[in-house]
Amino acid sequence: MPPSTVRTADTSLVVVRTAQAVDHPRSVVWILCLGSDARPGERLIGTRADAIQLVGLNLDTGAGTMIGVPRDSYVDIAGHGHDKINASMTYGGPQLMADSVGRLVGVRPDYVFTTGFLGFRGMVRAIDGVTVDSRFAFSDPVRPQGYKKGINHLNPFQALIFGRVRHPLPRGDFDRSANQQELLRSILRKVRVHQSDPGFMERGLLASVKFMDTDLTPAELYRLAQAVTAIRPGSLHGCVISGPTGDAGGASVVFPDVAQARRLGDDARKDGTLDHGC
Repeated sequence: MPPSTVRTADTSLVVVRTAQAVDHPRSVVWILCLGSDARPGERLIGTRADAIQLVGLNLDTGAGTMIGVPRDSYVDIAGHGHDKINASMTYGGPQLMADSVGRLVGVRPDYVFTTGFLGFRGMVRAIDGVTVDSRFAFSDPVRPQGYKKGINHLNPFQALIFGRVRHPLPRGDFDRSANQQELLRSILRKVRVHQSDPGFMERGLLASVKFMDTDLTPAELYRLAQAVTAIRPGSLHGCVISGPTGDAGGASVVFPDVAQARRLGDDARKDGTLDHGC
């Protein structure tokens, strides 16, 4: 029997409506990956984005770039004045979020992928956990032995915490954004190891789309998943946009280094590769 209540979407994948105007080669795909802070009962794409990663993938070379955007970055949001960049999600959903990040970095994404807490844990569960290489040691109640510097094997809930915790980290949200990039890299490592196993990709895709809202066809989803797994984890490099912290309208914000953001975008736009570092 069907469930008595309708479950809200745990993930969302949409095409950016203006993607046809993006000035990068078709062999390079840009995906804006967002972690929603929606709580149970809240709409996934109607709440602020807790994690913001603009990921460029070069399908010809197997290299890629992750540009982390601190969630409290204070920017001009089209039609809404200045606010934290993650408020774009509440004002206009994934499309406005893509616009705000695109205007900051100078690269407009082709797709926006959003996951909530349940969606992220479900993806990690589908691949039987992940292994991260942590730059820092820190403690957290969900992991009695703590997170050590170096290799850590994480279950789905521990992986979620690894990507959300910021207070124990030296640079707070900047280091958290770097941890989120390591999580993306760890998921790709795990998928790459098992992608040739019979049925692995199909099971993983089914687990991802079971509670997904998307405007892509199943065939498009499968091709995109195959394209992502063509990227070599060791060639997926990340940078986090920096900037001073301060106060705006009584809220703590980050004033993003726009020059750095644009330099990273200019560097990676054509080939999805950072040739000049962060």
